[in-house]
Amino acid sequence: MNKPLHPEITVNGHVIDAGDIAAEAQNHGAPAGKPGIAWRKAARALVIRHLLLDEARRANLAPAPQEVGAGLRETQEEAMIRAVMEARVHPEPVTDAQVRARFDAAPERFCSPPLWETAHILFAAAPQDKAARQKARQTAMETAQELHRSPDRFETLAQARSACPSRENGGRLGQIGPGDTVPEFEAALAGLEPGDISENPVETRFGFHIIRLLARANGRPLPFDAVSASIREAMEKAAWVKAAKALTQQLVDEAQITGIEMEANL
Repeated sequence: MNKPLHPEITVNGHVIDAGDIAAEAQNHGAPAGKPGIAWRKAARALVIRHLLLDEARRANLAPAPQEVGAGLRETQEEAMIRAVMEARVHPEPVTDAQVRARFDAAPERFCSPPLWETAHILFAAAPQDKAARQKARQTAMETAQELHRSPDRFETLAQARSACPSRENGGRLGQIGPGDTVPEFEAALAGLEPGDISENPVETRFGFHIIRLLARANGRPLPFDAVSASIREAMEKAAWVKAAKALTQQLVDEAQITGIEMEANL
């Protein structure tokens, strides 16, 4: 008889179905070629889910499902888990002194976002069109080489070749900040100094961009009063996560679990 790929997992005598673990594994990342990592993450998640549901039943919690978005409602089990967390998770309150201490420890971390004044030349191609992507890449490379020889031709080439409406303004996009563009474009801007043109075309889902940074305004330090609410919110979220982990660890410690080690998920 062939030995099963994964051992049977039980929680207080209840068997966690292997099919449920396989389905849950789709929600957990793992390095390429190491599906066992996703399987173990999924198994631990289902163990904790089972323990939380058992806790809800012991406490006779039967909450009504709530709306969690437009047209979306909790399942009954999701509502039960929420009720357990509301009843059992009691994070330590965050004090004004703690918020102030977090700010004073590193006030330079709390700055307004930077602004970039930039221009680009876009060689557009849909992600799924391999032939068009290759052609756009080649044209962008040729244009980048021209600009390295003659950077003063940027506006002229933008007007002649860019697929973006900004071509009418020599490729100028005006001032943009974090989140105003796609991550690849923003990452390229972070590596440029004012006056620089990207050495190689930058690939995004829109195609290939040659980017020129015209000016940068670095973020300015913000006063405590402007950031205290966001600091408090972040600290309260961290305190809730800590308390929730303590609850799940307690439930695991009190349970009889076979087939998997739980510490790595808590």
